[in-house]
Amino acid sequence: MCGIVGYVGNKDAVPILLDGLRRLEYRGYDSAGVAVIRDGKIDRRRSIGKLINLDEQIKKEPISGSPGIGHTRWATHGRPSEENAHPHKAGPVVVVHNGIIENYLHLKEMLKKEGHAFESETDTEVIAHLIAKHLQGSDFEAAVKKSLKELKGAYAIAVLCEDEPGKLIAAKNGCPLVVGLGDGENYVASDIPAILSYTRKMIFLEDGDLVIMDGEGLRLENNEGERVVRAPKEITWSPTMAEKGGYRHFMLKEIFEQPTAITDTFRGRVSEETGDIYLDEVDLSKEDILGIRKIVFVSCGTSWHSSLVGKFLIEEFCRIPVEVDYASEFRYRDPIVDSSTLVIAISQSGETADTLAAIREAKNKGAKVISICNVVDSSIARESNGVIYTHAGPEIGVASTKAFTCQLVALYLLTIYLGKKTGRIGEELAKEMVSELVKLPRYLEEALKLNKEIEGLAKTYMHARDFLYLGRGINYPIALEGALKLKEISYIHAEGYPAGEMKHGPIALIDEEMPVVFLVPKGRNYEKVLSNLEEVKARGGRVIAIATSGDAGVAGKSENVIYLPETTEALTPVLLSVPLQLLAYHIAVHKGTDVDQPRNLAKSVTVE
Repeated sequence: MCGIVGYVGNKDAVPILLDGLRRLEYRGYDSAGVAVIRDGKIDRRRSIGKLINLDEQIKKEPISGSPGIGHTRWATHGRPSEENAHPHKAGPVVVVHNGIIENYLHLKEMLKKEGHAFESETDTEVIAHLIAKHLQGSDFEAAVKKSLKELKGAYAIAVLCEDEPGKLIAAKNGCPLVVGLGDGENYVASDIPAILSYTRKMIFLEDGDLVIMDGEGLRLENNEGERVVRAPKEITWSPTMAEKGGYRHFMLKEIFEQPTAITDTFRGRVSEETGDIYLDEVDLSKEDILGIRKIVFVSCGTSWHSSLVGKFLIEEFCRIPVEVDYASEFRYRDPIVDSSTLVIAISQSGETADTLAAIREAKNKGAKVISICNVVDSSIARESNGVIYTHAGPEIGVASTKAFTCQLVALYLLTIYLGKKTGRIGEELAKEMVSELVKLPRYLEEALKLNKEIEGLAKTYMHARDFLYLGRGINYPIALEGALKLKEISYIHAEGYPAGEMKHGPIALIDEEMPVVFLVPKGRNYEKVLSNLEEVKARGGRVIAIATSGDAGVAGKSENVIYLPETTEALTPVLLSVPLQLLAYHIAVHKGTDVDQPRNLAKSVTVE
């Protein structure tokens, strides 16, 4: 959840660290800090709140030097404060850390008895003190290795030491960490955007890896102390892909990028002529697919909603039983999976800790795992038997938009792929499904033209205290997602429900103050949803309907109607998502909230 940046080279590290941390702001944070070595001594600045506070502090008390490490922190152990902000120092050692050290209390008590004095409430400070302790009679590298053996839990760390002032050591276990290769300089970061302006050559560290960097180069070892070689990857994103491009917020930019992102997700993977789907990264033979008796999705948050859509698609078209599990609950219920189970993990970042733990549990029980994610060579992608990358490009806004709709498209592709392999989807149906998919970006462009209309609608409803979102069938998960988007960024309470469940409780909430968003596109459930809509209208509810273009019947029953182009039922979840994203966005803007970095949320949840 936190951000790490490190630099070794001949330049002043401070501007590089601050720039990298700024590019990691999308993760969310409550404090920030940097530390460098100058003339053999550690110099450090920390502050609570946004990076601008750290900038101001550095202007008042200038700092420079190299190597250097920087960090943005979301509080896990200890409240947001300058004392709890990273980097943490003990003697000649300074460290930044992502993750959670599970045995830190035991280690802290032990170190206190040995005379170590602690300044913070964090688990991270324990790491600094451990390394300082092991420096007695050891060099920097050996002290770090000894300390890592005593830690239990997840971590990505970067460490500096006054005893060897030209060296930076970093290590990974369960939290993402990437090394950037430069000319006479090297970088380390928790995520690619932090250092992409400086290098496109990246090494993705594996769990147990330790990297030692200095002015001469770098060396990689595993947790057994053996030298390892990790081939660098060339990152094709340009730094400008992560800029706002004239939009007021990253979230709005990413909403408008969806036609392109979705095209990139299916580009090169479909044949309109034959209906064939090409998913070369899915390492499943036809025999493997025919042997599947059950599919289990594991995911969190928005990705859980896309998993629900996946359940509707796969059960309808492939006739394979599907379960959808919260990844955070999956491994704690001793799930029934075996070699005849296909587990599909969905994660935007590919680093979600709960999802990573779930796929490890599934693999231990003999299941095959494929993943859907947006980040190449992420931990989840590497641990899966196969992967479908969504090609959404970097998503900076914390509330997911284009990554979500690209997940839906990836699931649609996977459905056709599995359906053709099992014989459940014939060539003609496959061609029809692919043909409609190819039209989808154009439909999305039409939906985005409603932006101004939806902005006006948002102004009407911005003062509501509660919202209800209702849909049926494959669009019920989109009601959940619409409600989630609204509460994430506007802080308005919102609930999503299957429309048929409204009578079993939520109907008691409906009055003239309650906006109710109905997803009522043409399809097999249209009449049923229309009936539910009339029940709400009869009780004075303020109905906002999202309907199919040309549906005059909805207009007389709704206070407001948003009309979308007609598409097949299987693709309505993608199309319906756009106006719900725009509605949440504009309500949040009218309310003056921090749209791109909503409070208490982080982009990549890398701890349980």
